Amino acid sequence: MAEALFVPDGELFVPTDRARGPWDEHALHGGPVAALVARAAEHAVAAGAAGAAGAGPSLVLVRLTVELLRPVPTAPLKVSTTVVRPGRKVRQLAVSVHAGDVEVTRALALFMRTQPVDLPASTEPDAPPPGPDDGRPMVDEGWWEGFHNTGVEMRFVKGYFSDAGPATVWIRLAQPVVTGEEPSGAVRAAAAADFGNGVSSVLPFQGFLFINPDLTMVLDRTPVGQWICLDAVTHVTGGGIGMAESALYDSEGRMGRALQTLVVDRR
Repeated sequence: MAEALFVPDGELFVPTDRARGPWDEHALHGGPVAALVARAAEHAVAAGAAGAAGAGPSLVLVRLTVELLRPVPTAPLKVSTTVVRPGRKVRQLAVSVHAGDVEVTRALALFMRTQPVDLPASTEPDAPPPGPDDGRPMVDEGWWEGFHNTGVEMRFVKGYFSDAGPATVWIRLAQPVVTGEEPSGAVRAAAAADFGNGVSSVLPFQGFLFINPDLTMVLDRTPVGQWICLDAVTHVTGGGIGMAESALYDSEGRMGRALQTLVVDRR
């Protein structure tokens, strides 16, 4: 666990090669960026709770909307947070990521309080797909070192990375997001959620681009365990626009959904 996706350097986070993406070796994968944003939002909420007078209800991340304003470079990043909606039951934070003086990512993180509610049995979550032990490992196909082949471990139980069409895959972080820290369940989900368009692609990677300028993740409970499962499907149109949607699972069942809009073009 000595390696990480980002190494802290004062107020900056320096990405390692394990955070790089598959489209450009000088740009980061969206998963590490989303994970870094989720981590910053959770830390800000925890710091606010620690500084508040009196203990209020626990707040957990339930929605993360990430706008990738431009390719995030393999350069030191500064992450800042601002509370835009204070509250004890619902709280929203804005998160901004800068590379130097350039804002490269902007996000909104929505938190809600948790408390026990007696619900009927019919509201139990959908059962998870077959587990990672039943899956097919992804084999490195000669790309440069990046998040897709060294930052995570993948186990496919339906489809495969190089096969066109829907896919169901379990994904586990191979190292911390930030050096010396154990990622939370929501951070693990954010790191995995950005893989939807890649694992369920319907166009050949060699001839087409299908890059997402955004990611929206919704969680109805905090994910548990190290493995996050995506049941993903991609839709594209001749107008150069696409969409990837993924149902998210952990070992206890379904716990969320991720959505990406796609810019589709020929290389």
